[in-house]
Amino acid sequence: MNKTPLYEAHVALGAKMAPFGGWLMPIQYEGILAEHAHTRNGVCVFDICHMGEFLIEGDAVKIGLDQIVTQDITSMPEGACRYGFMLNKHGGGIDDLVVYRIKKDSWMLVVNAATIWKDETHLKENFRGEYRFENVSSATGKLDVQGLQSKELLNGIFGENIAKLKYYTFADFIFDKVRCIISRTGYTGELGYEIYAPNEQIVKLWDLLLSDPRVKPAGLGCRDTLRLEMGYPLYGQDIDADHSPIAAGFEKYVDFFKEFIGKAALLEEKSSGSKEHLICFKADSRRSPRHNFAIYAQGKQIGVVTSGSFSPSLGVGIGMGYVSGNCSVGDKLVVKEAATEIPVTVVKKPFIGKTSL
Repeated sequence: MNKTPLYEAHVALGAKMAPFGGWLMPIQYEGILAEHAHTRNGVCVFDICHMGEFLIEGDAVKIGLDQIVTQDITSMPEGACRYGFMLNKHGGGIDDLVVYRIKKDSWMLVVNAATIWKDETHLKENFRGEYRFENVSSATGKLDVQGLQSKELLNGIFGENIAKLKYYTFADFIFDKVRCIISRTGYTGELGYEIYAPNEQIVKLWDLLLSDPRVKPAGLGCRDTLRLEMGYPLYGQDIDADHSPIAAGFEKYVDFFKEFIGKAALLEEKSSGSKEHLICFKADSRRSPRHNFAIYAQGKQIGVVTSGSFSPSLGVGIGMGYVSGNCSVGDKLVVKEAATEIPVTVVKKPFIGKTSL
């Protein structure tokens, strides 16, 4: 089991640790509800050092990078980042990722921890021509600073240029005399930033951030409830190799005006319709649906829950899942597991209203 550079710091803080994507990660410190609320109303810092980072140099079209991801990355200005997918030839999700354009022909790809080696293999199998590829995942640390007060907090450390970052843009900053990348991105739905730096500096930055009384550490437990309230997908549950971005409802992150691996399959799916599609639903009570609960309509199973949790912001259970057939907003369903039955209503995403994003 891998440990991030901050493992000892988590132990010292009394964090509850658990395996995640091959890593031993902090699930909670003070508690999921408290950490969730502090992210929504204050500022929290998350250890996300388990994520993967690839550095790539080369013309995106000539080396094939643009055809590996679903988004048009050639139109991105330097200092911009863009969310998209890598697909197999059947249109299924190999991974979801964020592409950073560092310079004209210089890129950083941020991928999920559990798919690092699979993604690297897929990229190299589909690259062509002259390019440079470096997997810097093991040497790169990552902290997510999220919440209403995140801009003010980082302004005090990195200076006023933090305030110049627009949503899904990034820039170079200096910490401890070393270059780091900070992007205005995140996975919580709140105003926030993601910081990439060498492991040694990440440890020092973690200590500095937590020395500020406004900051609390937060674990993957509340990260899951935060992202679910926004309807953000988790790879391996809501997105996988058997479901396309169309079935998952994320077609807006697919550019059909360009060529990419899996395009033909997606066009066929658009024409014939998806066999399953991802829905969002809200429980009529505080009872929480969980991953792999069955979804029923009028006594017949129509699908499976992919993500489910108690929503601290709404005070009820919420979830997402794939269903066959037609389900419309307002439809009444039931999710079941053994003797547990939870009445739910199909809703639009996100589950919560306006945030600080």
